[in-house]
Amino acid sequence: MPSKKFPTLFVSFLLAFSVFHFRAIAAEEAANSTDAQNLSQSNCLVYVGTYTGQKSKGIYAFQMDVRDGSLSPLGLVGETRNPAFLDIDEQRKFLFAINEIGDFEGKPAGSVTSFSINAATGMLTQLGQRSSIGSGPCYVLLGPDGGNVLLANYGSGSVAVLPVEPDGHLGDSTAFVQHIGKSVNPARQQGPHAHCLTLDPANRFAFACDLGLDKILTYKFDSRHGTLVPNEPQFAAIKPGSGPRHIVFHPNGRQAYVISELKSTITRFAYDSNHGVLTEMQTISTVPDDFKGRNYPAEIAIHPSGAFLYGSNRGHDSIAIFAIDSATGALKPVGYEPTHGKYPRSFGIDPSGNYLLAANQNSDNLVVFRIDPATCRLKFTGQINDIPSPACIKFFTRR
Repeated sequence: MPSKKFPTLFVSFLLAFSVFHFRAIAAEEAANSTDAQNLSQSNCLVYVGTYTGQKSKGIYAFQMDVRDGSLSPLGLVGETRNPAFLDIDEQRKFLFAINEIGDFEGKPAGSVTSFSINAATGMLTQLGQRSSIGSGPCYVLLGPDGGNVLLANYGSGSVAVLPVEPDGHLGDSTAFVQHIGKSVNPARQQGPHAHCLTLDPANRFAFACDLGLDKILTYKFDSRHGTLVPNEPQFAAIKPGSGPRHIVFHPNGRQAYVISELKSTITRFAYDSNHGVLTEMQTISTVPDDFKGRNYPAEIAIHPSGAFLYGSNRGHDSIAIFAIDSATGALKPVGYEPTHGKYPRSFGIDPSGNYLLAANQNSDNLVVFRIDPATCRLKFTGQINDIPSPACIKFFTRR
C-alpha cells in the first residue's frame, strides 16, 4: 500500500525548488540591474559644437566611458548652423548653442538655439531660436538655476541676457549692452569684440572679456530679473594689444585668470568678491620662450582640484600646463603637451577630472589625454577621433 507521506514530500520538494528558482531569477535580475546602473554611471555624453559647411552639419556627440576614456561616436545629434559654443543645463536636460552667424530673420544678428536632450540616445530636439541681438555670437553661458543664458557677440561687440522658460524655450532679452571703443592693434582692435560673458562663483557679478578693447568689463548681475548694471569700477584694463578672450575663476573665489589671444598670455587677477573688482597680479606666456611662430590662445580651464590650470595654443598646437600656488594663486609653467592636431580651439576636462579632450579645429579631430592625478601632466592615450571642424566641448553626465 503506497505511503501517504509521498505526496507531502513531493509538494515540499516542488515548493523548495520554486523558491530556489525564483530567488535565482531575482538575483540574476538584480545583478543585471546593478550592471546596467554601473554602466550608466561609468559613461557620459560628450557634445561637440562645430563650424558647419561641406563637412559639418551641426552638433555631434560621443559616449565616453570614464573608466578608460574611450569614446564611441554617436554621429550628428542636432542639426543647426555654426554651433560654435555650447552650454548645458544638466538638471533639466537642456542644451544651448550659439549660432555664430551674421544674419538671422533678415537682420544683422546671430542666434541662440535651445534643445532638449534625450539622455538615453544623446539625440537633441530643437525647442526654439532667438536672436542674439548682435552679429557673430561666440559665447553662451547658463546662469544660476537655469533661469537665464548670457551671451557675447564678437562681431558687433555686445553682450545680452535671455530668460529660459521652464520648458527650455527662450524669451525676449532682459538685458543688452553695446560696448564702445577700440585699442592698439589695427587689424583686430578697431572696434569692440566681446568674446565671453561669464559669472563669478557667487553669481553676483558678470565679466565680459572684450578682445577689441583690452578690457574685462564688469556688471552687477541680477539673476531674478536677468539684468546687467555696470559696476564701479566698470572694467579692469589689460596690457594694450593683449586681446583678452576668456576668463576663469578659481574655486576658492579669490583669483581669476584671463587668457589673451593676441599676446599669448595668461593674466592672474586677485578678486574682491564683495565689490566685483579685479586687480592684476601676474602675466605669463602660454608658449615656450624659444617659440617664434604665430600663436592664438583660445580656451582656459582649471582642474577640479584647483591645483593646475590649462590653456590651449593655436599655432604652437599645444595645451599649456601651469601649477597654481595654493597660497597666492601664482602660476608656474609645468609643460606643454602637443595636441596631435592643428588649431586646438577648445578642450574640456571630463567630470571625473581624469581626462582632457582637445578639439583640433583645423585637423578635424578630437584627441583624448589622461591627466596624471599627482602632476596634472597630460598623457596621450592614442585615441584620435574624427569630427569635422570641432569648436567646443561640453559633457553631460547620465543620471
